[in-house]
Amino acid sequence: MKATPQRSMRLRRHGGWLTVALVGLPLALVTPHAMADTVDPLERADGLRADIDAILDDPALAGATSGVVVTHADTGEVLYSREADTGLLPASNMKPFTAAAALEVLGPDHTFGTEAVVERRPGRGAVPELYLVGGGDPTLNEEDLDSMAADVAASGVTSVGELYADDTWFDEARLVDDWWPQDEPYAYSAQISALTVAHGDRYDTGVTEVTVTPGDAGEAVNVDPGAAEGYVELDNRAVTGPVGGGNTLTVDRPEGTNTIVVTGTLPIDAGPLVVLRTVDEPAEMAGHLFARALEEHGVEVEGGVARGAVPQEWHRPRVVAEHTSMSLEEVLVPLMKFSNNGHSEMLVKSIGRHTAGEGSWRAGLVGIEEALRRMGVDTSDLVLNDGSGLSRGNLVTANAVVDLLTHAQDAPWYQAWHHSLPVAGDRDPFIGGTLTSRMGGTAAEGVVQAKTGTMTGVSALSGYVQGPDGAELYFSVVNNGHSGGAPTHVQDALVVRLAEYLGHQALVSPRRGAPAVGGELECSWELTC
Repeated sequence: MKATPQRSMRLRRHGGWLTVALVGLPLALVTPHAMADTVDPLERADGLRADIDAILDDPALAGATSGVVVTHADTGEVLYSREADTGLLPASNMKPFTAAAALEVLGPDHTFGTEAVVERRPGRGAVPELYLVGGGDPTLNEEDLDSMAADVAASGVTSVGELYADDTWFDEARLVDDWWPQDEPYAYSAQISALTVAHGDRYDTGVTEVTVTPGDAGEAVNVDPGAAEGYVELDNRAVTGPVGGGNTLTVDRPEGTNTIVVTGTLPIDAGPLVVLRTVDEPAEMAGHLFARALEEHGVEVEGGVARGAVPQEWHRPRVVAEHTSMSLEEVLVPLMKFSNNGHSEMLVKSIGRHTAGEGSWRAGLVGIEEALRRMGVDTSDLVLNDGSGLSRGNLVTANAVVDLLTHAQDAPWYQAWHHSLPVAGDRDPFIGGTLTSRMGGTAAEGVVQAKTGTMTGVSALSGYVQGPDGAELYFSVVNNGHSGGAPTHVQDALVVRLAEYLGHQALVSPRRGAPAVGGELECSWELTC
């Protein structure tokens, strides 16, 4: 079955798909030649292979290891293969495996719940304890907490002695064992909790938006810690510099602290600097935000806010407010389009909770592998250490990626999964995602849907290319061991060649100049797409 997501209908009108898997390959930009309908199919395939070889012979991939596979969807023919069974770091190309397993285990209509509960007696009026109980919702935001606080007030609760944040739906492990500690301040490495507050329309979890503006010349800058006001400590050492001076501002959260440290200089004529920074213990921050909302709705919080589990002796607590998330199908859009690590890891633990009654990485990763095997995916070469790809303990092969792409098309949830993939060159970030600024104006624009993956020394691109005549190809590109920025120009040239092989033509005249090279992280992590 090859269902088509609603948002991809315009792509499906062009016809078929192409799948390619590449891992760690050098690439030289070439000008693919058009293939006439009269050319023998074997000659066309030989020409494609020769062009891919030339593309991969790029100085940006000198010394790199690459795995590449291109297959034809209808026939299963392998059009290109290189290092197809070599285990390589996938970066965020791990996310398609996690998303597919979540859909298989939980279903596209699955939702996540959050509750506010009190002991049944007195149940209203002045209550000694209220618990905000998280259920692994990746999209719970301040507006949702405000709505819940209004419901608490409407339930008849007038004051709360102590407010507790209950995140015991997941275990207490906040970070994967081999994630780099120096990444902890940044949104892509936020702590994972069953109770966390999402920021903005991309639903970044476990973070606060810090805004820094100039003060008076020679004086301290102004720092607004955003939603975490009153929860995080603030250590402002930065000063306001002269007009036209250099911007050396740094916003950090040192490992093991809950303190935002601002250092450096911000020129007096500079605009605001806005960054996302993680907080320590996201559940406690959710509790603080809920306490603030309760006060605004007339419910006094007399004591403090702390983490704590609903007492077991409360056999039937009274639910005084509840919130249900959007469906998993909808959650996958910000997850995949913007390569959201926090969402991915929350899904891993949700899978573990569902399959083994344990919201842990250990149980969740076992659940993912079992789900993939049920789909028919060969998992013998997979090594899973997290769900997002931030861990350097993960290993995949190009063949395994293409195997996933192939079997996903037969799943009843394929439409939701495919809809979540970024679309090449589409300028709407909620469609183009991490491919918004890639392959625009080429034969690949609008006919390629694929997942990116980037971290230092690792780059990947895997997905589908659609042909105008109904042909389909699958592809996956994963580069390991390159120096400098991500060789995205190599991946793009290869995928453009596949689109041209299927009969697409460039939409605009190609631009001349040096090939673009990506950064060392996903563009969404660096807020550049």
